[in-house]
Amino acid sequence: MSRLQVVSGKGGTGKTTVAAALALALATEGKRTLLVEVEGRQGIAQLFETEALPYEERKIAVAPGGGEVYALAIDPELALLDYLQMFYKLGGAGRALKKLGAIDFATTIAPGLRDVLLTGKACEAVRRKDKSGRFAYDYVVMDAPPTGRITRFLNVNDEVAGLAKIGPIHNQAQAVMRVLKSPETAVHLVTLLEEMPVQETVDGISELRSARLPVGRIIVNMVRPEVLDAADLELVRTVPRSTVARSLSSAGLGGARRGGRAERLVDPLLTQAEEYAERYALEHEQRAVLTELGLPLHELPLFAEGVDLAGLYELARELREQGVS
Repeated sequence: MSRLQVVSGKGGTGKTTVAAALALALATEGKRTLLVEVEGRQGIAQLFETEALPYEERKIAVAPGGGEVYALAIDPELALLDYLQMFYKLGGAGRALKKLGAIDFATTIAPGLRDVLLTGKACEAVRRKDKSGRFAYDYVVMDAPPTGRITRFLNVNDEVAGLAKIGPIHNQAQAVMRVLKSPETAVHLVTLLEEMPVQETVDGISELRSARLPVGRIIVNMVRPEVLDAADLELVRTVPRSTVARSLSSAGLGGARRGGRAERLVDPLLTQAEEYAERYALEHEQRAVLTELGLPLHELPLFAEGVDLAGLYELARELREQGVS
């Protein structure tokens, strides 16, 4: 497993939920995982039912087997202060710049600077070691920007390294890209079995490969259970209405006489079956498109009532059983 796990996906596919479940799945057998948020939405805090995350690494969960999940919401302004202190030893001068608004000004107008700081902070956590020489975290999971922006987000340091030919900025950008374009990193894409998310996933994989960024797995989220298989659906298309009415009557749902309760239920039931058949066909078609991409494919179930903390642990268990951890 790559040590930096980047999770992206079209908006609405549940990429933050999948990133959180992946962090839990990886934090097994005493492993330590850092879950990084870069978009400032505090989605991780909501999922783990905790208070808003500060700009510090904080333990938020214990995984089965005693592993630990830490979380960090990266603030670009504070990350820039870290950067200035690390390379230029500004200390108090950096804090004074923040008070003057210079830090906010820089992260707002400088092209790509914000993304440089976000990716740089995540890669620093990947490389960090303790005094014994052991990595501080076994895995770093990044809840990354959506699919349409992920390639530019991850590749921004290549652009910066090209602009700054020498000096600490150039060296830092190159160090980050060495991590992002190595086997240490895997970019996973979250999708649904729907046309638009699947097409965006196909396009995103093409862009990542063109940029020589390492593509990992495809995770299909919110998969509905199959109530009827292909044979059942074929039977639904051909069964006479009278047979359906008699079956409903036998189940105690009213007499089968014309105009009776069972008779009135036939059309709504057949309409619902037709709608299910259309969705069944669409989902199988989209699954075939994803399979053709030749990447590991995983599926996570739909939770009709939404994903709470217990559901998050259930999704982590599903990922472990499918061999993701």
